[in-house]
Amino acid sequence: QVQLVESGGGLVQAGGSLRLSCAASGSIFSINVMGWYRQAPGKQRELVATITSGGSTNYADSVKGRFTISRDNAKNTVYLQMNSLKPEDTAVYYCNVVGYSDYVRPFDYWGQGTQVTVSS
Repeated sequence: QVQLVESGGGLVQAGGSLRLSCAASGSIFSINVMGWYRQAPGKQRELVATITSGGSTNYADSVKGRFTISRDNAKNTVYLQMNSLKPEDTAVYYCNVVGYSDYVRPFDYWGQGTQVTVSS
């Protein structure tokens, strides 16, 4: 079992910043990819950003230049620094972690979600 604890969501005015954190704990041998996804009301869940264990990153076009994903491998924690927030960034943000509990047991877990609301 792997537990994910998210924090950092909230209400912010347009143009403001927030930093999300997601800490993984439990039966972890290695973590390959950590990422953030979001789901706005009435819309499908979409990728925001991912980062591999080697530090390679991938961003949705809509957040490039404004959001930065990073990770602390020693703490099994992923961060999402969100700057220049827009009302269209309003959504529930979910952390996703993909890895192995041992040499043969892969895992793919989701966090409980944290609300980000950007007012205009």
